[in-house]
Amino acid sequence: MKLSYLFLAEGFEELEALTVVDMMRRAGLETRTVSIVSEKIVTGAHGIPVTADTTLDKVDFSTAQWLILPGGLPGATNLGHCAPLIKALKAHAAAGKPLAAICAAPSVLGANGILKNRTATCYPGFESFLQGSAITGHMVEVDGNIITGKGPAAAIDFASAIILHSLDKASVDEVRKGMLLD
Repeated sequence: MKLSYLFLAEGFEELEALTVVDMMRRAGLETRTVSIVSEKIVTGAHGIPVTADTTLDKVDFSTAQWLILPGGLPGATNLGHCAPLIKALKAHAAAGKPLAAICAAPSVLGANGILKNRTATCYPGFESFLQGSAITGHMVEVDGNIITGKGPAAAIDFASAIILHSLDKASVDEVRKGMLLD
């Protein structure tokens, strides 16, 4: 099974990042957290330090399934300034492989032309960065191989959409039931 990667930058939104990783792992999807700098410990927007599974320089993008960007500030801004990550996101998108971004992070995809002619959503106030996309304002938006989420309150449904795209509805239902959601 291919690995999926969720990228952590200083100032990431903890709820969005950890909810997605937790739910994907519950579904049996191999998911690794990746620090975009050389240090494995990354501090979130609310001061919670998280030890990433690996660092960006050790990721094999050629075999990656999902590339996932949590939001948060300045986390999303820091992701957007990471040239090796941007290069990987563009290549992943060009190959039609799945991408997901939530909260402020869809702005990273939008600023790099990845959301052109797509339907997307984001945290209110970041719409101008979703260049060329139709912005819905929905909590979660799925457009082919790209999933976007509005913000922290959407984290569970955002993760559920990733699991559904990767596996099936029964897998989503099982994870949600185990979390006492449904």
